This record gives sequence, structure tokens and C-alpha cells, in this order.
Amino acid sequence: MNFYDLEAKTLQGETISMNSFKGKTVLVVNTASKCGLTPQYEGLEALYEKYKDNGLEILGFPCNQFGNQEPGGADAIEEFCQVNYGVHFKMFDKIEVNGSNTHPVFKYLKKQLGGTLGSRIKWNFTKFLIDKNGQPVKRFSPLTKPEHLTKDIEKIL
Repeated sequence: MNFYDLEAKTLQGETISMNSFKGKTVLVVNTASKCGLTPQYEGLEALYEKYKDNGLEILGFPCNQFGNQEPGGADAIEEFCQVNYGVHFKMFDKIEVNGSNTHPVFKYLKKQLGGTLGSRIKWNFTKFLIDKNGQPVKRFSPLTKPEHLTKDIEKIL
């Protein structure tokens, strides 16, 4: 199994294969609308706008597992991202990143890139950088601001 074998549903209910991102540099992020780190949407959108023409894709996966910080449904999440942060990168349906219902994308990424204290996702806005060949190369903590990812992104674009 590799990253390109996986798929996920967008906020609009469309199933997308990760294979559609083949040849692109991908940043996967678990997100939340009511978190102290939610302003990172702004930085993520800035990264996307700066590097999308060079092959960067950002995939946002809303998650409500941390402090009930993503309580809304797909429409509420999409509206929040558009109105507050002008998000243009791909946003997927709400998922779980830990436990028995962990989404396959996060199950795979956690297995490939364990964290400092084990593979569990500790909080919203954990980030995974994947190279053009679908190989996960780096995991970033929730506290790592999107603008601090620039060097790593440029290295593999």
C-alpha cells in the first residue's frame, strides 16, 4: 500500500483518489474551525497560493476529536473556510485521525511517520509533507506555523 492507493471524500461528497496528486508535492493537515491554531488556515492558504503553480497541493481534513473544535457539518466547514480564510486548497469531509475509526490516509501517514511520543496525532493542525513520488518525508507538529514549512517545501518541489 502507498499514498496513491488511498482515497477520501471532499466536503462536497466527491470521492477523490490520492493518485490524482501523483507528481505533486502534497501537504496533508488535520484542521478545525474553533481551535486556537485555526488562524493557520491563513498561512496554509498563503503557502498554497505561493506554490500551487509549482506543484504544491494542500489537503485539509477537518477533525472533531480534539476538544470538540470542529462541531459543524460539511456546509458549515466549507462556509467557515471560505468566509474567514478564503481557502482554495482541497478540503475533505470530517474524519477521525486516532482510534478505531482512523481515516486510511491518516492511518497510512502515522505508520510512515510516527511522532515524537508515538504515532498518535496529538492535536489539530498536525502536518505531513509528501514528495512527488507519494513518499511521506516529514511530519510537523501542530505548533509549526505554515510559514516555517517553506524550506522543506521548496526542497522537494
